[in-house]
Amino acid sequence: MIVFPNGIQAEAVIFDFDGVIVDTEPIHYAAFQRVLEPLGLHFTWEEYVETYIGFDDRDAFRHVFSSHGTKLSTEELHALIEQKALFFAEVIRSGVSAYPGVLDLISHLHKHKSPLAICSGALRSDIDPILSMLGISDCFDVIVTADDVAASKPDPECYQLTFQRLQSAHQHSFTKDSTLVIEDTPAGISAAKAAGLTVCAVTNSYPAARLDQATFVTESLSLLL
Repeated sequence: MIVFPNGIQAEAVIFDFDGVIVDTEPIHYAAFQRVLEPLGLHFTWEEYVETYIGFDDRDAFRHVFSSHGTKLSTEELHALIEQKALFFAEVIRSGVSAYPGVLDLISHLHKHKSPLAICSGALRSDIDPILSMLGISDCFDVIVTADDVAASKPDPECYQLTFQRLQSAHQHSFTKDSTLVIEDTPAGISAAKAAGLTVCAVTNSYPAARLDQATFVTESLSLLL
């Protein structure tokens, strides 16, 4: 059992990835534009934050094509996802930075043998290289990504699956009530809450007023140590 400075207790912790562990949203945005602009399709950073930041790549591409009244076949969708992943991988080779306090928090929880997981709308191929760069690949018992589910957040499927797998990995030693999710978006909060989990929102991507559906909100994960 981990007791955080605000009195919240948790036996297991599930982290979102983009916007919680690393500041990769601008990289995802740039990769989307490199794929979409040659097609005459694009969206602004403001539109990305307001609409697309909660989507996985599949739903983001579907939404932008739909909003422009353009058809998108399954084959075209898969090709766009692969192309965007290549652009993303190209950029992160130069390195990415973790948010303040998050690596210390993960290391602290791992040291105390807390069950840890990642639940992300990113592709597994986007996540693994960054975990390796940050030296935290071995800290997580379970990683659920867009590759594992049919629908992106705010659908609760991803958090339901993450909780089930993490619970199984630890012989059902904790409950939903004692599992804390760390999120940064309204869509992520909705998904985690719909899955019956406690949610800490961090104001990395949105102001606190937009995250008020979370159990509690913090300005930085460094404040949880």
